[in-house]
Amino acid sequence: MSEEKFSHIPVLREEAVNLLMPRDGPCRLIDATLGYGGHSSLILERNKAAEVLGIDRDGDAIDGARENLRFAASRVHLARGSFSGLRGFMAESGWAYADGVLFDFGISSPQVDNPERGFSLRLDGPLDMRMDKRSPGTAGRFLNTADQGELERIFREYGEIRKARALARGIVERRKKRPFTRTLELVELCEELLGKSIPGRMPSSTLCFQALRIAVNDELREIETALDEAFLALRPGGRMVAISFHSLEDRMVKNFFRVKASECVCPPGFPICVCGKKSEIRILTKKPIVAGREELEKNRRASCAKLRAAEKI
Repeated sequence: MSEEKFSHIPVLREEAVNLLMPRDGPCRLIDATLGYGGHSSLILERNKAAEVLGIDRDGDAIDGARENLRFAASRVHLARGSFSGLRGFMAESGWAYADGVLFDFGISSPQVDNPERGFSLRLDGPLDMRMDKRSPGTAGRFLNTADQGELERIFREYGEIRKARALARGIVERRKKRPFTRTLELVELCEELLGKSIPGRMPSSTLCFQALRIAVNDELREIETALDEAFLALRPGGRMVAISFHSLEDRMVKNFFRVKASECVCPPGFPICVCGKKSEIRILTKKPIVAGREELEKNRRASCAKLRAAEKI
């Protein structure tokens, strides 16, 4: 099956699937960020005995994946919702355990390329940014109602914007005249307050949109819960693979693996271990895997991707 069938090119596809599924034979794998089924298609093609539980908040993605994975429909279970509810979806599918869990954080190309979703900085559209269109809170609503302190916090923490205070103040002043409704209105304000983009650096408007998207979808809290859920779902020997595109996401995965892999956590100076902690996972990637030159030439989105993997003991 060719990549052209999909409107989204999955990043680090071969590396992720090779780590997630190191051997053939019957297995149950969870694609917790299903998207349009790019990673799952390779899993199902490569292993005719594999079953996949695909989870996504985006109804459009679920519909696209259902079509793209029709060739293995009897081995596919689809669930619309947040990956923080991973084990609940497993129960609904009759799964007691999983052999692997895959996360591919961030947004997909179809979401960005559709101006009506509000993720694009280039195409004018409503300030939406909801992964799940059933959710009530849009980016526009957040911009128009959050106080200045909250706006500054999310721009500083989630977007790592140096002039977070100036941007928050500017948004509050601007919305007094008229509420924000369109994406290009926000892009224009970002460029006015933060300056034009500098070649080689992430555009200020990109960082602003990134921060808003994370806040609107509560992404970091979702990830924190989902990592715990995935660990509990795995059988011993099962694997977890996570692809991150943002330093905050990658840091969360790295720290989660580090804590799970550690042994004694007693305070320094204790003569003997009293905590009894044992390693619960084996880290498979000492350093994150990144895209090679060939993939980068085909897919610029891969430039920020970092893949980490671990195996449950």
